[in-house]
Amino acid sequence: MLEDNYRHKGLRKKLLSELSEKGITDTRVLEAMNKVPRHFFLSSAFLEFAYENKAFQIGAGQTISQPFTVAFQSQLLKIEKGMKVLEVGTGSGYQTAVLCEMGAKVYSIERQKLLHDNAKSLLMKMGYRPNLVYGDGYKGLPSFAPFDRILITCAAPSIPDELLLQMKQKGLLVIPFGEGEVQEMMVIHEDEHGHFQSEVHGKFSFVPMLEKRNSQH
Repeated sequence: MLEDNYRHKGLRKKLLSELSEKGITDTRVLEAMNKVPRHFFLSSAFLEFAYENKAFQIGAGQTISQPFTVAFQSQLLKIEKGMKVLEVGTGSGYQTAVLCEMGAKVYSIERQKLLHDNAKSLLMKMGYRPNLVYGDGYKGLPSFAPFDRILITCAAPSIPDELLLQMKQKGLLVIPFGEGEVQEMMVIHEDEHGHFQSEVHGKFSFVPMLEKRNSQH
């Protein structure tokens, strides 16, 4: 049922050269994205467009991020094989698969049941074995902490303290920070004095992070 033919592979190669031109230099990110068929994560109606640098609706008001965003966030994470990575917002599971392909031990949380179930089923069929959890991403996964890397794949109006506490001392947290239509891509790390430092890496647009205590979303 999951077919990845020469045409798909050719379209993927073309997309990857486009990502390289846009500034993705981490070869491990590009290699991982080359191995993950993005069209598996989209409805067959989008098959023709799966390798365009565009975001698509995946149901429950959520989207599969455009490939450049996935590549950019993955590059900022500086993943090394065997690292424990917490992903907040499994969504379609595409970013999860890319992280697994990079050799990370992935723990991913999704609070939309439909998306959690779909991602779980698809990732298993594809042979990936991340730890997928249905729940509130704002709380993280304290029982599996600490994490080398934490990735938030949705716009966050604030930086959840619970997640900072679940990060290893030399860890990194990548988060699209801000409200409204545009967010700043931020990398947060802890310095040797135990203070959190942040760097900003350009503007992106994400769907908002859902928070139970905030009925607006």
